[in-house]
Amino acid sequence: VQLQASGGGSVQAGGSLRLSCEASGSIFSLNEMAWYLQRPGSQRVLVASISIGGNTNYGDSAKGRFTIYRDSAENAAYLQMNSLKPEDSAVYYCKVTIQRYFRDFALDYWGQGTQVTVSS
Repeated sequence: VQLQASGGGSVQAGGSLRLSCEASGSIFSLNEMAWYLQRPGSQRVLVASISIGGNTNYGDSAKGRFTIYRDSAENAAYLQMNSLKPEDSAVYYCKVTIQRYFRDFALDYWGQGTQVTVSS
């Protein structure tokens, strides 16, 4: 299983970015998809997640500003980030929970991080 994350960059406060995460490889069932952020010297923190059924969950800092959605046909998840603040600056990682084949255990896979920098 491979994950390709993209969409990070540098924006000014108040701007928007959309992060993408695409999964490929042996995928029987792609369950939860999520985005985490990590600031230097800190642990990864949940930004948003979306279940296979479309149920979403957001971290406090993301509520009202970010939207996570998925395209099941493309095995992709997206994070639309609006009204960005300097404190949103971090490396963002996507994580997916995948069953590679029938009766396989569901395993977590992490994508490479994508840097988001928001200037004031």
